[in-house]
Amino acid sequence: MASRVTLFVCTSCRQAVEGAAEAFRPTGAELATALAERIAAAGVADAVLLEPVECLAVCKRPATIALSGDGRWMYLIGDLDPALHLDDIVSAARAYAATDNGIVPWRERPPIFRKGVIARVPPLGLKQPEPPTP
Repeated sequence: MASRVTLFVCTSCRQAVEGAAEAFRPTGAELATALAERIAAAGVADAVLLEPVECLAVCKRPATIALSGDGRWMYLIGDLDPALHLDDIVSAARAYAATDNGIVPWRERPPIFRKGVIARVPPLGLKQPEPPTP
């Protein structure tokens, strides 16, 4: 396994409670709490550092996480449900941690990660080769 990665969880994420005006479920905080327990139980705490953060500014796609690591592409992923996606998140974090560059092959990603990717951000300092001139 490569170096330790960070799993950021937006604790500000919330979802409207169906049928209840002005009522919200704190899905981000629920996700952070549940992931802390699941990461410990899965034995991946040495590879994946859980870091709750106040806001990832993706309020229309709660709950949202970001996977980040030194020299790796960062993924921002939304539409996660603490009741449904804990195992998928841990599995994806484990696969991400096992990479050198953060790119997990599309077919190896859990389905929610295939659909929920909001952005893939290059690592700081990435230098792409210049395209050939015509």
